[in-house]
Amino acid sequence: MSLSLDPHQYTLKESVSCCGVGLHSGRTVNLSIKPASINSGIRFFRTDMPTSTALPAHMDKIVDTRLATTLGNDHFKISTTEHLMAALHGFGIDNADVEIDATEVPIMDGSAGPFFKMLRDSGKRKQNGFRKVLRITKPISYIDGDKHISISPYEGLKVTGEICFDDTVIKTQKYTFDFFSDQFGDEIAQARTFGYVEEVEELWANGLALGGSLANVIAIHWNRKSVLNEDGLRYKDEFIRHKVLDLVGDLALLGGPVLGHVQAYKAGHAQHFGLMQAIVASPGSWEMFEMNTDGRFSALENIVNFSRPASKSLFPTFHSNSLPVGSLA
Repeated sequence: MSLSLDPHQYTLKESVSCCGVGLHSGRTVNLSIKPASINSGIRFFRTDMPTSTALPAHMDKIVDTRLATTLGNDHFKISTTEHLMAALHGFGIDNADVEIDATEVPIMDGSAGPFFKMLRDSGKRKQNGFRKVLRITKPISYIDGDKHISISPYEGLKVTGEICFDDTVIKTQKYTFDFFSDQFGDEIAQARTFGYVEEVEELWANGLALGGSLANVIAIHWNRKSVLNEDGLRYKDEFIRHKVLDLVGDLALLGGPVLGHVQAYKAGHAQHFGLMQAIVASPGSWEMFEMNTDGRFSALENIVNFSRPASKSLFPTFHSNSLPVGSLA
């Protein structure tokens, strides 16, 4: 089987930096993304601390999924990681070190667009290492009340999201993105986060979203018929495109490319995490292989027993997590 997915690992050609505001703290945040060696993965480092151990961008480091995806270790936490992770994944970066001087990734304009532009300005460098890929062989589902998310076999990565609101401005929106179409920058990178005006006001009252403004959030009017942003929407279905963007960013925490069709209904960060845990808990429904120079399976497909112990040696993200798995179906 041949894939449009490049078999090689990639890192940045050169370091890039930006400065923005933390969505919840409202404080200035400086962030740099630097090249890293093969098999390093994406790692976070805190430059505002005397000593900063690496925090791998792995699902087993997820410590909170309220409002955003937060990663943490014994030393520090980094929140609102999903937009940056989506940009790295969308640009095809496997290995990078992210240095940051605060507890949250800057919100920028509320999308992954500014991060994606930074990466594009840097360019990427091919490395002498091959990607390890997780291929779904049987459907896996996660159900959380009226929210559900699943992944089924597909020779590529396709993400379908659907949301349903009573609001006139949103209603029901459904969108499908083919991840290997090279359209990430045009189709979903610039879709912004959104919220109701009164929800933002409530967050402010509780000391949250202090950096939130019309410059980085789509604010839905009290009448539910329009948005307060003067420039309006970037896409007519920007709401669901942003949900798909968040999903892509969270799935990047699996640690490598995934082959499958993800279908999400009214899902958020908690449900994304639930699906990743369901994947880990279903070793008979996926297999791993290492790509080779012609984009086909390497011998790993034949010699590795694809069990949970074997998976730990290939995808270091596949470890148990203390957060509850929830309802599996």
